[in-house]
Amino acid sequence: MKTRQLGASGLTVSELGLGCMGLSFGYGPATDKSEAIKLIRRAVELGVTFFDTAETYGPFINEDVVGEALKPVRDQVVIATKFGFKNGNVVEGFDSSPKQIRRAVEGCLKRLRTDRIDLLYQHRVDPNVPMEEVAGTVKQLVGEGKVKHFGLSEAGVESIRRAHSVLPVAAVQSEYSLWWREPETSIFPVLQELGIGFVPFSPLGKGFLTGAIDQNTQFESTDFRNTVPRFDSEHRAANQALVDLLKQMASAKGITPAQLALAWVQVQAPWIVPIPGTTKLHRLEENLGAATVDLSDADKQKIASILAQAPVQGDRYAARAQKMINR
Repeated sequence: MKTRQLGASGLTVSELGLGCMGLSFGYGPATDKSEAIKLIRRAVELGVTFFDTAETYGPFINEDVVGEALKPVRDQVVIATKFGFKNGNVVEGFDSSPKQIRRAVEGCLKRLRTDRIDLLYQHRVDPNVPMEEVAGTVKQLVGEGKVKHFGLSEAGVESIRRAHSVLPVAAVQSEYSLWWREPETSIFPVLQELGIGFVPFSPLGKGFLTGAIDQNTQFESTDFRNTVPRFDSEHRAANQALVDLLKQMASAKGITPAQLALAWVQVQAPWIVPIPGTTKLHRLEENLGAATVDLSDADKQKIASILAQAPVQGDRYAARAQKMINR
């Protein structure tokens, strides 16, 4: 697999990464640990060098799985994790105080079985702690050798600029896909200006763009998509038009809708590295096959036409979650 550099940071990773959250958090019951480790190690065999986790995923369970899976190849991979919530638990609220950041990092290092975090994100901007204080604390950790690069997740333009003025931001992570393109408007220009990489999570629309979900799909009771307006039955039915058109185009090209969606994300800029997640080996192999897909100018124009014909309906998040982003 080819590699990409995340902005001007010098951080080089595989052109497709692996988002590990779904192995233990957010999409129903956790995957059996041995199976999760097998999937992560298969990703390594297929050329993936970029793995994304967070202390909140579990909490803590996901980092432990990732750490065990990658321990044999630790020096060959880049591990990204995140801090930003009290005791690593989203329901307890924001906490990016210096004390909490340091506590989080020590826990992350232990669970990941490593002596350094390659990319440390603030998971969400904390309105109660100045960004300069957050970036300053991470800068100290960089100086101590415990962190290599600094990132922000779901941050707004002002927060990105303020953080970058204290410590260069290597990457910004946010949702981005054929059905969520908001970052193009305000985030992309500042990333281009400052030389910051972009790491899209949910590049397959939380699974919807694969074509495997329709209005009759029933999610597990603990699957967070049950709370997402865009995934209610009415909106899924409306958004099926987009998926149907993408399926037709993908079929004509001899690829899958997932591969088409991922290839589209990749061609938007050379400093974009998507991190699709999955719990299934065959889906992992399918997703990574997107790295070999070439989209011509005509293909890109056709996709633009599809998007114009079938605008996406439904809010991205419920109100409470929406308040936690773009600060």
